[in-house]
Amino acid sequence: MSDAYLVRYVGGPLDGRVDTLPGLPDEPRETVTHVHLHGGPKIVHHYDLHYALEYGCEYRLREAEERDLAQD
Repeated sequence: MSDAYLVRYVGGPLDGRVDTLPGLPDEPRETVTHVHLHGGPKIVHHYDLHYALEYGCEYRLREAEERDLAQD
C-alpha cells in the first residue's frame, strides 16, 4: 500500500485545507483556481505550486501584484 499524497493550501479562503490523494499525480498542476460564488460578484483566487515535498505539494495564494500581471 502506498502512502497518501497530501495537497496543502496556504492563504486566502482555502487556507488550512488539506486534500488527500491516493497517490502522486503524474504532473501536479502549476496553478489551482478557486472561484467563490455568492450573492455578490464572483471572486477568483489563484494558488501557485511553490514546491513539492515527500509528503505532497503546497499551493500558496498568489500575491496581488502577481494576480494583476497574470490577468493582463
